[in-house]
Amino acid sequence: MKRLIYSLCLCAAAFGLGGCMGSDQEELARWMADQKAQVRPTVPPITEPKKFTPQAFTEGSAFEPFNMQKLTQALRRDSSQPSTSGLIAPELARRKEALEAFPLDSMAMVGSMMRNGQPVGLVTVDKLLYQVRVGNYLGLNYGRITRISETELALREIVQDAAGEWIERVATLQLQERSK
Repeated sequence: MKRLIYSLCLCAAAFGLGGCMGSDQEELARWMADQKAQVRPTVPPITEPKKFTPQAFTEGSAFEPFNMQKLTQALRRDSSQPSTSGLIAPELARRKEALEAFPLDSMAMVGSMMRNGQPVGLVTVDKLLYQVRVGNYLGLNYGRITRISETELALREIVQDAAGEWIERVATLQLQERSK
């Protein structure tokens, strides 16, 4: 019985709503058509592009980057300066050490100790612990350890400056304390 009453209520609601829909939909469609007819979109016209006029190069006295005479002079000047290649030549002739495959910022000094009266630094790279001594090499810039203290490793690196000259610079690797 409850089902029959429920079904009758549902049918009555559907008929009631269906009767209301017809007139509102037609009125809404007419209003939409009127609005479309009244609105005219305005699109501003695109401006004409400016005509490109190429300019001739008038700087005859300026430095010409591909002048063969100047390039030849620069090459002669560079080849006559053995002082800059004197820094890098010994580094290129020697066998690289294991820790030269890693950048200096990926290493961490985690301690130091004395072994046979000589200071030894403890360095971690990729979760591996390495012992380093004065004279060992670290990093990608030919960094050679010059001093080991309790709190840092001092390195002498050979790098190129902005002009392409090989120069020495000092770098340090500080002791890293771990938080527990």
